[in-house]
Amino acid sequence: MHENIQVYVNWAALIIEFTGVLVMIIGPFFALYRYFFNEHEDGSTYRTFRHDLGKAILLGLEFLVAGDIIATVSTAPTMDNVLVLGLIVLIRTFLSLSLQVELEGKWPWQKRQIGD
Repeated sequence: MHENIQVYVNWAALIIEFTGVLVMIIGPFFALYRYFFNEHEDGSTYRTFRHDLGKAILLGLEFLVAGDIIATVSTAPTMDNVLVLGLIVLIRTFLSLSLQVELEGKWPWQKRQIGD
């Protein structure tokens, strides 16, 4: 019984990770579509493209972190697995925070923009 549940959990983790990769592959195409086919009179197409591309990467990273957590929890909880998961989550969290600051110009916990 326990093995059957573990198989389903592993499949769920794989599907979530695949979704993250798919978001990071398809997202740039949507950003390119908006860049080329949406008319912006104020010349903000490049900023919109950058913002859309960054959002796609952020969303994909969130899916990948969720998949990694599920995959690690479903395996044997050894210290090596937990340390690897911690390192992966730390790196991806740093990437997410960096992208969010780059896109929004502020830390997630700030109300005003950096440099104001």
